[in-house]
Amino acid sequence: MTMTLKDILGLVGGELLTPEMDLGIECPEIFASDLMSDVLTFIKPGSVLLTGLIHSHVVRTACLTDVTAIVFVQGKRPDMKVVDEAREKNLPVISTGLSMFEACSRLAQAFPERAR
Repeated sequence: MTMTLKDILGLVGGELLTPEMDLGIECPEIFASDLMSDVLTFIKPGSVLLTGLIHSHVVRTACLTDVTAIVFVQGKRPDMKVVDEAREKNLPVISTGLSMFEACSRLAQAFPERAR
C-alpha cells in the first residue's frame, strides 16, 4: 500500500508548516528518533523522520540522509529560520500535537509494512 505525505498529515492530525510543498510525495518508510547519530546510521533514504528536536541540525541531518519529510512531535514548532532552511532544501515540515509514541502507533497501524 502506498503511503503519501497527505496520509501522514491526516493520520497525525498535523499542520504542514511548509504549505507550498507537494502532499502527494510517496513515503516508503517511517523512522522515529531524537538521536541524530541514529538517524545518520540507520535511516533509509526516502524515509519520513519523526522527532522532538526542533533545531537546524535536524534539517541538515535530514538533507544528508535524503529524508522525504520531517514530522515534529509533542506540538513542537521550529522557529521560522529552521522552517525557511527546510523550505530552501525542498523538505516538507509537519508539526503534530501527538507524542512520539502516539504518532508512531497511528502510522504503524495504518501502514505496518512501512514502520521501522
